[in-house]
Amino acid sequence: MTPPETIKTKRLVLHRVRSADAEAIFTTYVQDHEVTRWLVWRPHRDIEETRDFVQCCAEAWQKGTEYTWAIRLLDNSLIGCIALRVNGFKADTGYVFARPFWGKGYATEALKALVHWVRQQPDIQRLWAVCDAENPASARVMEKVGMKKEGVLRKWVIHPQASRYPRDCLCFSLVKE
Repeated sequence: MTPPETIKTKRLVLHRVRSADAEAIFTTYVQDHEVTRWLVWRPHRDIEETRDFVQCCAEAWQKGTEYTWAIRLLDNSLIGCIALRVNGFKADTGYVFARPFWGKGYATEALKALVHWVRQQPDIQRLWAVCDAENPASARVMEKVGMKKEGVLRKWVIHPQASRYPRDCLCFSLVKE
């Protein structure tokens, strides 16, 4: 299975993260404490952290363990990233967007494009994702693309910006019939 390096939608271009994206990722969202509130990593303190992240994305893509796309508007502005991790017959996804682009439908549009591609892959039978139980916006994005809430994963993950303790997460999935 080889995912496309570029996925286009009506308003977005998702492209494989490349080293040239590090500066835009750093200045656009990874330093923002509010953006990282519901994520498993802390805000980046310097561009080197972001360059390391981009390098990890490239290595994971080569190994086939994780595929990360930068998300850009048609004017080429970087607004976030979305990732897919394949594990046998199932895959999980996650996404992040810069704060000025919240509430405009971009997350739904990007995830819908990824869901469309996943549905075409005969080997992937299940796509799933989680969000913090106190992050209804992310839950709504997953619902809008047809993912169904499976339940609450109690004390599932630490979101260090929200708490130093494990937090409850909502689990959503899309399964092929």
